[in-house]
Amino acid sequence: MPAVSALLEHNGRLVERLFFDARNAAALAGFCRELGKARKPFRQVDTEELARVAGTVLHGGVVAVTRPRHIPAFDPAEAARWAAEGKPLLLLDGIGNPHNLGAIVRTAAFFGLDRIVISDHPAQAAPSEASYRVAEGGMEHVKIHRASGFAQVLKQLAASYRVLGTALGRGQQSLHRSDDRRPIALILGNEEEGLGRETLNACEGIVTLAGSGKVQSLNVAATAAILIHDLANPPRRQGRNAGLVSGSEAG
Repeated sequence: MPAVSALLEHNGRLVERLFFDARNAAALAGFCRELGKARKPFRQVDTEELARVAGTVLHGGVVAVTRPRHIPAFDPAEAARWAAEGKPLLLLDGIGNPHNLGAIVRTAAFFGLDRIVISDHPAQAAPSEASYRVAEGGMEHVKIHRASGFAQVLKQLAASYRVLGTALGRGQQSLHRSDDRRPIALILGNEEEGLGRETLNACEGIVTLAGSGKVQSLNVAATAAILIHDLANPPRRQGRNAGLVSGSEAG
């Protein structure tokens, strides 16, 4: 329900059809009236039919059918303007599980990170029904861009961003540095293989999360949550000798 509620509140015009069960009928009455005025169908159905429409039993009692959403192409020139505003950037290069994508978007929305760039990696998941559901409404607050020629894009970003990759056990460079005023562009890689060589070579540095050693790494969505928190909460600068935040890095 949270994903559909956020959709109806922020992008209700995209909804083409709406299906819901009896428990949600009253809450959706106002929007159903708007759909009726627009001559768009809506219907209360039983639990079994709703599961058939959704393709899963994890529907929360409501299913909205929408028009496909366009994923805009990433523009490095536009990113330079974001950097001038001090906005950090999260890039995903091969995150293949749509549930991980949804969880990352949810975390980004929670901490106020309003843009994510996905690469042209063949494994990279795009927004889907599963990722929208897991994002719990976060997709309405985070704009996703798609970058082609990813390694070259990273090289272009370096003029305005401090481009950092994440890789298990590859280094412990600090996420924040007092002597560098550029905001951070942080890249997370594929769940199994991490970042590819070409992407790593385009990074200015590599950061890692240091754990107890009892398990090798965190799930990429858990790693992203820690790093997004750090991105969204940089240390306050107190002159040239401001302290550093410990390095963070993905597995």
